[in-house]
Amino acid sequence: MTQAKNGDTVRINYNGRLVDGTQFDSSGSEPLQFTLGEGQVIPGLETHVEGMEVGAKSTVTVPADAAYGPHRPEVVMTIDRAKVPDNINVDIGTRLQVRTRDGRPIPVTVVEVDDASVKLDGNHPLAGKDLVFDVELVEIVQAA
Repeated sequence: MTQAKNGDTVRINYNGRLVDGTQFDSSGSEPLQFTLGEGQVIPGLETHVEGMEVGAKSTVTVPADAAYGPHRPEVVMTIDRAKVPDNINVDIGTRLQVRTRDGRPIPVTVVEVDDASVKLDGNHPLAGKDLVFDVELVEIVQAA
């Protein structure tokens, strides 16, 4: 059987869950297609798929450092509640976008709210978490 290698375009079925079993993502009804070595998926998943044979199924635990990285406290910020326009929803869990001083957009999540302030987290929602994937290599669409 042919093994997936760097530069191959592959299609996988997958289910992603946290270590506690909570599912956070899946390929759904259509396999995910990506090219190995191009950084289109998290490094730990890409490394796991490389070397798999078509039709193979496996489970891998990807540590946070090979997924979305550690949770970085320096990208958590608290802003004055009065600076948030009234039409903006600031319920906990709401995803918003803020701009840096140079105008770049950054996605953030509302993590705390009170009458005086809103705490925003610029980390990816899965940062700092080990992830478990059930993976099936469906096909190698194009070999490198």
